[in-house]
Amino acid sequence: MIIQRVVLNSRPGKNGVPVAENFRLEQTTIADTIQAGQVRVRTLYLSVDPYMRCRMNEDTGSDYLLPWQLSEVADGGGIGVVEESKHDNLAKGDFVTSFSWPWQTVAILDGSMLQKLVPQLVNGRLSYFLGAAGITGLTALLGIKEKGHVTVGAGQTMVVSGAAGACGSLAGQIGRLEGCSRVVGIAGTDEKCSILVQEMGFDAAINYKKGNVAEQLRELCPGGVDVYFDNVGGVISDTVISQMNQNSHIILCGQISQYNKDVPYPPPLPPDIEKIQKERNITRERFLVLNYMNKQEASVLQLCQWIQEGKLKVRETMVEGLANIGAAFQSLMNGGNIGKQIVSVSK
Repeated sequence: MIIQRVVLNSRPGKNGVPVAENFRLEQTTIADTIQAGQVRVRTLYLSVDPYMRCRMNEDTGSDYLLPWQLSEVADGGGIGVVEESKHDNLAKGDFVTSFSWPWQTVAILDGSMLQKLVPQLVNGRLSYFLGAAGITGLTALLGIKEKGHVTVGAGQTMVVSGAAGACGSLAGQIGRLEGCSRVVGIAGTDEKCSILVQEMGFDAAINYKKGNVAEQLRELCPGGVDVYFDNVGGVISDTVISQMNQNSHIILCGQISQYNKDVPYPPPLPPDIEKIQKERNITRERFLVLNYMNKQEASVLQLCQWIQEGKLKVRETMVEGLANIGAAFQSLMNGGNIGKQIVSVSK
């Protein structure tokens, strides 16, 4: 069977900025028959995520992320429909997902690596299982529960950087649902800030490309910051940390501003900011959602319930066609998306 796939064409280098040309669309073939335990799936949706920048390096800098190999098919979160099955628990027509879905139109996969999906849980919006009801939503929810120390009625203020992104846009809403009394987002355009406030219930949002972020934070968070959901690192995070309260908490989710730099993860803080962190006893521990997969099922059901009730607003940036996945990744890394970046491969 002739299919299309996307492979890693070149590496941008540890300090380089990824471009669409780092990926290559090519035609190849897969077997016409499947073996016992296998399924043939047609790809519907693929997830494009910031962490994939690390996989473009020969050394990902992490013990849980494998690097993509040159001229080999890339992979990540994906959703598809079963076209043929020789696995006992999967049948033709089932919708399935995996964290290691190859970037190709059709694939033969081991059925044991796939999780069956129930579309009704997300009102039929299958792509949500890659975002709000998937690993992205789990990261936001479990990050807040495990590292945020949010207490209902405590009057806590949460700040979210990268707030219009896939994880940040959910984290602010979940922070409110879990008990924060004030939620402030930081994003890069007026449009994103408007969406955060008008659609997603943030109390306020700061466009970090306009005005003085430190002054705006002081105005919008007069009682200081109790919980910081950090997606970006760098100067923005330094500014937020400098206004955090005694015994407050940083949820270290991502450091997208540092992904094109050859620095360790998590990146070290500047000496003056590190001093503030230590003096104020601010927790800043690495958070990895994969360490909490024993809570996955219950957490996904909670996320789906919020979606069904309209309490969790979901935004996606949908790109059509496997051929455009490299451009989608370039746009993501340039901060051009709102919400989750999804590539629709076939209908």
